[in-house]
Amino acid sequence: MNQPSRYRCYACGNLTRFDVVRFQRTTEFHHYTTAGSLNVEDQKILEESIETVTCRWCESGADITEIPVTTES
Repeated sequence: MNQPSRYRCYACGNLTRFDVVRFQRTTEFHHYTTAGSLNVEDQKILEESIETVTCRWCESGADITEIPVTTES
């Protein structure tokens, strides 16, 4: 199981605001009502990758690292 993580910008210290470009390939069951409304059910992620992460505060993309989430007891 993957450990939860978050991003940190070492250029400005930001821990909370990032623009993330993510590629995701999924398979989904599309269920339409008789009125034509769509309800997406049973979504499975087949492939996922993060393409870019940019700091929303200073717009840096070079000094971003992924850090583990620490839980306090």
